[in-house]
Amino acid sequence: MALFVFNSASKMVSSPFVILHCILICVTLHCNNLAEAKMNPRPNIVLILTDDLDVSIGGMGSIFSKNVLLLLSFSVVFVASPLCCPSRASILTGKYPHNHHVVNNTLEGNCSSTAWQKTQEPETFPAFLQKHGIYQTFFAGKYLNEYGNKKAGGVEHVPPGWDHWFALERNSKYYNYTLSVNGRAQRHGQNYSEDYLTDVLANISIDFLENKSNRRPFFMMVSTPAPHSPWTAAPQYESNFPNIKAPRDPNFNVHGKDKHWLIRQAKTPMTNSSVEFLDNAYRKRWRTLLSVDDLVEKVVRKLEVRGELSNTYVIFTSDNGYHTGQFSLPMDKRQLYEFDIRVPLLVRGPNIKPNQTSPLLIANMDLGPTILDIAGYSVNETQMDGMSFLPTMTGKGNSSTWRSDVLVEYEGEGSNISDPACPLLGPGVSECFPDCVCEDSYNNTYACVRTVAQAANLQYCEFDDNEVFVEVYNLTADPFQLSNIAKSIDQEVLEKMNHRLMMLQSCSGQSCRTPGVYDSQFRFDPRLMFSSLPAFYDKHLE
Repeated sequence: MALFVFNSASKMVSSPFVILHCILICVTLHCNNLAEAKMNPRPNIVLILTDDLDVSIGGMGSIFSKNVLLLLSFSVVFVASPLCCPSRASILTGKYPHNHHVVNNTLEGNCSSTAWQKTQEPETFPAFLQKHGIYQTFFAGKYLNEYGNKKAGGVEHVPPGWDHWFALERNSKYYNYTLSVNGRAQRHGQNYSEDYLTDVLANISIDFLENKSNRRPFFMMVSTPAPHSPWTAAPQYESNFPNIKAPRDPNFNVHGKDKHWLIRQAKTPMTNSSVEFLDNAYRKRWRTLLSVDDLVEKVVRKLEVRGELSNTYVIFTSDNGYHTGQFSLPMDKRQLYEFDIRVPLLVRGPNIKPNQTSPLLIANMDLGPTILDIAGYSVNETQMDGMSFLPTMTGKGNSSTWRSDVLVEYEGEGSNISDPACPLLGPGVSECFPDCVCEDSYNNTYACVRTVAQAANLQYCEFDDNEVFVEVYNLTADPFQLSNIAKSIDQEVLEKMNHRLMMLQSCSGQSCRTPGVYDSQFRFDPRLMFSSLPAFYDKHLE
């Protein structure tokens, strides 16, 4: 029994939170109830998903005890898209956004729309588990941002795949919300002991573990609101971390002069009031996570008491990252940089040795294939784009056959009319803060190849705008992405990365797992870059 942490060739960040203590319990405690494990040979699986929890700028904290350090470390995976609904859709379906077609957090962007419900929900990994009838399945918390919208079936809609369903209507809240309890509305107010959502999710989860069938393995997914805005801490934690500030990394409050126009428009330096605001938000985010710590500890201890810990995989991650002042952007996600696309991933379970880290490149769309693999099913039985990392965790994988790159996609949102507070920016911007710093726009639409290999730690991105703007970063030399090297990098590398980007943007299933530019098996064929004009280029490139 141990923790397994994925390392993606960037700095590791640690945490003061009880999450560490809880997973330490997972590592050190042993199960006494072997008879139940024999009766239930397939492992149980718990997935805990947080909301907007970054790792690059210290969202997981900065201090923890020496004893925990001996067993635990932190590192990250990459998300398929740095926004809640597309990213969560990738987790559930095991697909890139261009295959599940969820592009933003609106119904029009396919977030929990009737089209999503008809075409993608039946193909999620929980639906696969339920269909085969062996696993009992449980969900509690935030599902997709537009879940419960009356235009898409309301809270009466229970997605396929879930035997027990306790889903939040719409986006993250802490009080004054509605849960769908197996299709029936349950309204909550503002009484801490009865309504604070993170605690409610913990209690519901414990009730499930206490009352579920012991004859079948289970999959449990708990999706917390924290640390998403409005950053409402539990009363007992409202005064914690009084002196914490947003990290002043080299890219904090720095002008992104060689970046996409949306980043260049940020005002540098930020006003004192803006810096004070984001520092305060950073503290509030940490405070909400203390209740997540409580939740994790309760779940782990219940598994221990029930004698199920040794036969349970526990996975902890987030749907996307977050930024607070990087490149003078106040706070949000949606950007292509490490602080928005990297998230924590912690896993413990049977046959995982302690003190492991892995240099392999993981994407959140790999969670579905991995969970199915744990449950005894193959990703080849599905239409998923991701890969199972279970063999690597249990020491049976071959790192030489693992991918060296993943795709990150985002489709920008913007209004057709000018923001009344920022008329000089014109139409097309959204998510605007004071001082007219806008976090998104209709042409903040990009696709990136993120490469992590022995020979390279690179990011190549193209924007779908009039400029076809390109950003390239060598993260070995420039981990904070201060210098866009698109105009100075070798042309052959640019061509290969452009080729790989096009391949990944059109991939599906197995073709998403083919060798990349920095894999030894990769062969570069320029003709594939011009598939719309095959006859011309066949003639001139032979």
